[in-house]
Amino acid sequence: MTATRVLVLNSGSSSVKYQLLDMRGGARLAVGLVERIGEETSRLVHTPLLGDAGGKRERTAPIADHGAALKAVAEELAADGLGLDSPQLAAIGHRVVHGGLRFTEPTVIDEEVLAEVERLVPLAPLHNPANITGIRTARALRPDLPQVAVFDTAFHTTMPESAARYAIDTETADKHLIRRYGFHGTSHAYVARETARLLGKAPEDVNVIVLHLGNGASASAVAGGRCVDTSMGLTPLEGLVMGTRSGDIDPAVTFHLMRVAGMSTDDIDVLLNKKSGLVGLCGDNDMREIRRRIDAGDERAQLAFDIYIHRLKKYIGAYYAVLGRVDAIAFTAGVGENAAPVREAAVSGLEELGLALDSGLNAERSDGARLVSTPYARVAVAVVPTDEELEIARQTFALVSENALG
Repeated sequence: MTATRVLVLNSGSSSVKYQLLDMRGGARLAVGLVERIGEETSRLVHTPLLGDAGGKRERTAPIADHGAALKAVAEELAADGLGLDSPQLAAIGHRVVHGGLRFTEPTVIDEEVLAEVERLVPLAPLHNPANITGIRTARALRPDLPQVAVFDTAFHTTMPESAARYAIDTETADKHLIRRYGFHGTSHAYVARETARLLGKAPEDVNVIVLHLGNGASASAVAGGRCVDTSMGLTPLEGLVMGTRSGDIDPAVTFHLMRVAGMSTDDIDVLLNKKSGLVGLCGDNDMREIRRRIDAGDERAQLAFDIYIHRLKKYIGAYYAVLGRVDAIAFTAGVGENAAPVREAAVSGLEELGLALDSGLNAERSDGARLVSTPYARVAVAVVPTDEELEIARQTFALVSENALG
């Protein structure tokens, strides 16, 4: 198969992120972002990374819709000799947030697949519609090219029913598709595999607790390369304390707010998803600013940090129990990769579980995957930069290559 390039598209409600990769070595050829689609101040930022193609280019002009956005992306790529009509383009890989139970692995997109993704919109009303729009637009531009959906939920479909089921009436749950699906799956898959590589072992021989800590945050228990539990549930609201989301909360809080505060379901939805978590506790959702405030003696910021760490430790302990044996804990995403105090606080006091940080290694900054635990620690602590776009490209390319050979 001569075509080795994959274009990865992540379509949001008013944005499109993209990367073009060459799968012969995973090199990025171009990256970019279109934002504020549909507004007067739409913006496209394109950065070619191939040879002497030049530096970042930016254009600010109205971009009416996703169709116009992708056409603008195609123009930028063509200007670098990387156009969508290139015979070296093997496929387009699309990030799709929710795949329900049907989509357990990357899937070549046809009308039947699109219809099923559309049926799942009630489970991801903010994300799946935008993903569908991006897919339809890309298919219109290159109807002859394989287009592949890579689902955020797919990695977590290996969870046993004991972890995936909520303890509510089964008939009601099945009728309304209520269960724990989990998210950030491409990140958890990538980081679990890279952690095994860092340890010099095969993924099937390693048990890992992955902590994806960004503005959205999730944990997963990965046994031999397969997810057996994850912190997010029916929606991305469940689990860890996040930038603006509450994470785990007594469901009766909702009823209490409806009765006592007269809040509507929409009001409570906004409260728990956009006005809670770190921002609800201290007014900031940027961990760097929270740490600055702590260093200045801000008690509210300190409490927010302590609550964040307390929840994180609870999940580390819970997933240690679920796995039975843990070979490594891997920190990833913006906070996990860059906030040394978060890693230090999360592991502190867990020496009896075999965890011990090397303070010097933990404080070092690096763009690469690395171990920050002491040599004698029974459980490795790793910092593994996530790469969801590369993971999507790998899964896409593997599928179209397999189909071409088959």
